[in-house]
Amino acid sequence: MQAREIRTWTSEEIAGQIDDANRKLFALRCEKASMRLEDYSSVKVVRRDIARMKTILRERELVAELLGEGEVE
Repeated sequence: MQAREIRTWTSEEIAGQIDDANRKLFALRCEKASMRLEDYSSVKVVRRDIARMKTILRERELVAELLGEGEVE
């Protein structure tokens, strides 16, 4: 998943995708602990996707703060 693609989503969609990714990460960790996980790199990929989505949400929050403060002045 690329940042370019994520930026086209609404904030609510991103939040939903983060929840889904967290569930997927939990399932992958459980499989890893029980030695059933075949592709260990999938844990890393999901973690990076979550970080990417959270970063974009935070960018949007900061922009909203800056625009909000600019309007007050």
